[in-house]
Amino acid sequence: MRVNITLACTECNDRNYISTKNKRNNADRLELKKYCPREKRVTLHRETK
Repeated sequence: MRVNITLACTECNDRNYISTKNKRNNADRLELKKYCPREKRVTLHRETK
């Protein structure tokens, strides 16, 4: 049930991270605060298709 997802920065829309999630436990889109190398600070990253 685990699927690979891509996390994109909400500020610059750069796809920085690849992660996995369990679709049964987290049906909605994942949002995490991660470091963005382009912005050089921690920003909100959202799951993309």
